[in-house]
Amino acid sequence: MDAELVTLVGTGATTLVGLMVTDAWEQTKQRVVRIFSRDGEPNTVARELEETRAALIAATGRPDQEDLASDLTATVRLRLRRLLEEDPNTAVELRRLVDEFAPAFPPATVHNSITGGTQHGPVLQGHTFTNLIFRSSGDNPPNRTG
Repeated sequence: MDAELVTLVGTGATTLVGLMVTDAWEQTKQRVVRIFSRDGEPNTVARELEETRAALIAATGRPDQEDLASDLTATVRLRLRRLLEEDPNTAVELRRLVDEFAPAFPPATVHNSITGGTQHGPVLQGHTFTNLIFRSSGDNPPNRTG
């Protein structure tokens, strides 16, 4: 699969899962069913999508909300990848849907800053860090005079 389709699959999965928890879902649901029905029966696909949507809505505000959304996005991404590998023409309809709705879901932007002095070592900002190893060149920080 070429890079452009890989990007489309990723953006498509994020867009579709994002749409499930918005008012726009009802107007796009049939289009999504049509895309996924190439891989199954429309009524079954519609039921699966509604179950996924219900799970996302039920998770709103729970500690596992982001994990669930991430897992569902990964599942949708794999399904879209398989569909596009089997029928590359599916990309046309998926691209139309993404072009129409992806701007509603801009990528998150994170800006970190450190203030209050000079740092003489690594500064880490994040969620979880494991197995970190820092190597030092042996230089000592400059002497501070007050």
